[in-house]
Amino acid sequence: MRCIQVINPNTSQAMTETIGAAARAAAAPDTDILAVCPAEGAPSIEGHFDEAIATIGVLEQVKAGREQGVAGHIIACFGDPGLLAARELARGPVVGIAEAAMHMATMVATRFSVVTTLPRTLVIARHLLRQYGFSDHCAGLHAIDLPVLALEDGSGLAQRKVYEGCVNALKQDGCGAIVLGCGGMADLARNLTRELGVPVIDGVSAAVKMVESLVALELSTSKQGDLAWPRLKPLSGRFQFFNQE
Repeated sequence: MRCIQVINPNTSQAMTETIGAAARAAAAPDTDILAVCPAEGAPSIEGHFDEAIATIGVLEQVKAGREQGVAGHIIACFGDPGLLAARELARGPVVGIAEAAMHMATMVATRFSVVTTLPRTLVIARHLLRQYGFSDHCAGLHAIDLPVLALEDGSGLAQRKVYEGCVNALKQDGCGAIVLGCGGMADLARNLTRELGVPVIDGVSAAVKMVESLVALELSTSKQGDLAWPRLKPLSGRFQFFNQE
């Protein structure tokens, strides 16, 4: 049995449970999913400031997971906060859900569109598209103009808005696939795929399969070059946690 740690970088327990359930639904029978979130930080991640705060919690969870012997880690926020820093700190592979979803989308369609939450996060998505080399594959970016936590409020409004956003993306962009741009949308992809007749990709599920594949192939993050272990130096304050091996 291998264990994959799925880190929700915000502090919402409800969203962590949604993400964990989606990860378990995608995982192989011999994969155990450990879904966690930081004890401190932002209740949702909707901008650069939130991402900066969340990164510390992500790194703390990666270190804790490494000490527990997990096989790999998933950063379950579409901004992939702290991804490269996490790779420095981790022993096993680390995959971000935006990275995973975009990769998967290019394998099933020549063009994909992204449907996410608030308009301000579209800038972050554009940055990631350029960083990962997928700008030419993305047909459009769409926001439902609701905050992340609306996905957990029980009203169903956010879920309806996601559906409408996907329909609009297909009409306007001529895309062949949809990428869901929020970890809190992880439980929507399968039904949307059936209803819309096109691949709708949830990054949590995509990341689970990628980490499973990397672990099966005995591939982990290279420790040669910039992703080598962090240089040892005395850290102060709350960061002394990282001094402990």
